Amino acid sequence: MKKLLLLTIILILQACATAKNPNDQWIGQSKKNLIKAWGPPIRTINNQDHGEILIYADQVYANTDTSEGTRIAGPNYWNYTYIYTHKDGKIYLYKTDKQQQPPQTIAVK
Repeated sequence: MKKLLLLTIILILQACATAKNPNDQWIGQSKKNLIKAWGPPIRTINNQDHGEILIYADQVYANTDTSEGTRIAGPNYWNYTYIYTHKDGKIYLYKTDKQQQPPQTIAVK
């Protein structure tokens, strides 16, 4: 019985350790491969001496029930994904964010 309990605990700990964010697979990959998979970013920002920041954005509408009116009229926000690349084109970081600002007005720090 102790062996079964120990085995169960080990399996649970191993499952927790391997449960990563699915976007972790992109760390170390090339910008070119990301663009092939995700398409072109909505915006690209020069990240000074570090490389580039690729910005992907999806607009989310709070009023998704079109029977109450048009989706555009309701409050909305943007889900952003920021992909940071080195000058050699390798991805080293990604971040996600939710904002009400459109992509044209985003200032990344």
